[in-house]
Amino acid sequence: MISIMKNNKFLMIFTAVFLGLLLIFATAFNKTETAASIDGEKITKDELNTKLAEMYGADILDTLITNKVIEMEASKEKVKVTGNEIDEELTKLQESYGGEEAFASALEQNQVSMDRIREDIEIYLLAEKLIGPSIDVTEEEMKTYFEENKDSFDQEEQVKTSHILAEDEATAKKVKKEIDNGNDFAELAKEYSTDSSNADNGGDLGFFGKGEMAEEFEKAAFALEIDAISEPVKTEFGYHIIMLVDKKAAKAAEFVDHKEEIKDLLFDQKIQAAYPNWLEEKKAEYEIKSYL
Repeated sequence: MISIMKNNKFLMIFTAVFLGLLLIFATAFNKTETAASIDGEKITKDELNTKLAEMYGADILDTLITNKVIEMEASKEKVKVTGNEIDEELTKLQESYGGEEAFASALEQNQVSMDRIREDIEIYLLAEKLIGPSIDVTEEEMKTYFEENKDSFDQEEQVKTSHILAEDEATAKKVKKEIDNGNDFAELAKEYSTDSSNADNGGDLGFFGKGEMAEEFEKAAFALEIDAISEPVKTEFGYHIIMLVDKKAAKAAEFVDHKEEIKDLLFDQKIQAAYPNWLEEKKAEYEIKSYL
């Protein structure tokens, strides 16, 4: 299973992916082929398949049954999921991993295809649509959650910066001199910055609060005025030329600004809580036979 799971909402999706991969792995081999050998003594793929079936067979079958029940219920209730809805959920999942690139890397590392992810997101969304009409999130529940978690919604002081990262001080001083001579910061970032994650975007680092960056970088960034550019700042990553783009003052959270966010969060929590009982009730309506 993908090891950097960030969002419990997607646990069902990745459980299905993982078990599905085991199923493919267990059935893809000719039974007489060799899986491994030790001093010529063979372990056949039939032995491997048998062991996989013993360890995971029941879980794999249960996942397949679950998916089929959800699909049959969706057909019965005329519930469908659109490609755009899958795209939106996929974007949220990618963001929970730190972006599209990090997510793609996790898929590659775990040999999971994007098509498989999309299929399991569809199953999740079908279940959500089937359960959703029975879920109610009240105003009182939202306000209670807000009051109990208000600190997490308060906006701390933040700054938005761009930077050019150089490996050595000499290069950093050269870049700073070019900036002082009127050369464009963004173009210099593309040319000189060793931070490949943002060099092509002019070194844009977006907004961040205190405690999120290297101490030396953060101290210099928060001390700048808007549009000001720092002298080279040394951190463990190299030498930074920092430009302050914008600032946000600290601000106490207001319920109205976070109401929809809280509603979505509580809705997801209630879906997760309701799902096991809903599934068991639906399974009980079908004649399900297992031949393992």
